[in-house]
Amino acid sequence: MFQDRTDAALQLTSQLDEYRQHAVVVLAIPRGGLPLGAIIAKYLDAPLDVALSKKIGHPLNKEYAIGAISLEEAILSDKHGISEQYIEAETKRIREKLRQQQEQYYRDKAVKDLENKIVIIVDDGIATGNTIKVTAEFVQKKHPKMVIVAIPVAPADAVASLEASPHIDKVVCLHAAKNFRAVGLFYRDFRQVSDDEAIRILRENEFHK
Repeated sequence: MFQDRTDAALQLTSQLDEYRQHAVVVLAIPRGGLPLGAIIAKYLDAPLDVALSKKIGHPLNKEYAIGAISLEEAILSDKHGISEQYIEAETKRIREKLRQQQEQYYRDKAVKDLENKIVIIVDDGIATGNTIKVTAEFVQKKHPKMVIVAIPVAPADAVASLEASPHIDKVVCLHAAKNFRAVGLFYRDFRQVSDDEAIRILRENEFHK
């Protein structure tokens, strides 16, 4: 059980100490990953950026991810019984939301260069891992030196799936849970991170190596 996202981030930093003297970019999944990403980036003396990707939910249960979408990529892990019309409509809707986030987050800044960098993708926890997978696939096209996923908690089978991904070099997970229902159940304080707070965190942590 983590007290909050700050507690989880501080625990993760001890597992990432070996990267302090390397060229690193911390890539946070918004919005919940940004408070952790800011702490990890400061600890590693690295720039902080955001990964613009979102899960696509099942039509009968939006919280159950059947895949994930970025502005450029899409991964669908479970299309059984789901119409192409639903997938096309959700893809269009999600990409419009991502474009809005892109305008908010990058209004006064440029996307960080990931080439030959150690890229650490950070979130406050995962359920299926699909969002992380599509993010890692996108990152690999930017020719990084290494892609690391750093998360406080995830189901054990999702961690194994991430470790098997050809786009991920290493997974750092503090707690691979065998009995997993929701990320928020592993936090005492799991209050939602607003868009305004996410943008503030990104602005406060912007600098160039």
